[in-house]
Amino acid sequence: MKWKILLLIVCLITFNQTIFGQVTDAESELRKQNSDDMQGWKKGGVVAVNIGQTSLTNWAAGGENSFSVNGLFSLFANYKRNNVFWDNSLDIGYGLLKQGEDSDYMKTDDKFDYLSKYGRKATKNLYYAALVNFKTQMTEGKDYAADTSKISDIFSPAYILGAFGMDYKPNSNFSSFIAPVTGKITVVNNQDLADAGAFRVDPATFDSLGNVIEHGKKSKSEFGGYIRVIYTKNDFQPEILKNISLTSKIDLFSNYADEPQNIDVNWETQIAMSVNRFISFNINTHLIYDDNIMILDDGKSGPRTQFKEIFGAGFSYKF
Repeated sequence: MKWKILLLIVCLITFNQTIFGQVTDAESELRKQNSDDMQGWKKGGVVAVNIGQTSLTNWAAGGENSFSVNGLFSLFANYKRNNVFWDNSLDIGYGLLKQGEDSDYMKTDDKFDYLSKYGRKATKNLYYAALVNFKTQMTEGKDYAADTSKISDIFSPAYILGAFGMDYKPNSNFSSFIAPVTGKITVVNNQDLADAGAFRVDPATFDSLGNVIEHGKKSKSEFGGYIRVIYTKNDFQPEILKNISLTSKIDLFSNYADEPQNIDVNWETQIAMSVNRFISFNINTHLIYDDNIMILDDGKSGPRTQFKEIFGAGFSYKF
């Protein structure tokens, strides 16, 4: 049943791309085609900082002071020349929250995501392509509801993915990459987490007194199939949508050797609504399902759907 739902998601994204890609204005369509045919490097990025604050003094209704800050840095550098393309992107996000006077800052976001994809044209809109993706976090993560115990750290986990397949790119807004040959490595560099078997690496072995006989493995390798679909658009034609930028991307991975029906899902959507050149509203959502990530809930540990949503208003600068 899970794989049927995931297949429906991919179909819906593809369908939405087809609908949004239809532009009735002939002049706008010509401008878009000229943009798709541009040769050489195209570079750019965005820096955004969102801040939220609540201050209460003698407030009869109750509550607590709070302060939050979320930062985003996104950079791309794409190359196109004749029958070759090379796309590169780097996304870094970090957020902190302080609730009350005596509490410490708690992490609300921590992301480092680098991707590079190279392709050579096979037929019209279809390319032979290879992709490399590296994801990790920059600081330790804690379970703040359980006495601030450490549950993750820098390079714990880190994900390295390499894939070979075909990339369908009908225009500069949409890409559907399908790779039947994909290797994925999960790294857990923190030895304590590796010994505990975090993120499904092989745990340590202990004697009857609890002493370590052999430390846990710091990595796990998988081989399977991979799909990456991305849709991005910042030139909507309707007047009400002209200040809106949308990016939605979904990654699906299936391990051929171990329960291939349990597909890993990583789906991110970013919507930016510009007020002026420097002020914007941002909505970021992130959905993850990974069969290798065990989450404790009601005393039971197992893989679960993870979802994060961040909404903020603040400074934003595109370059």
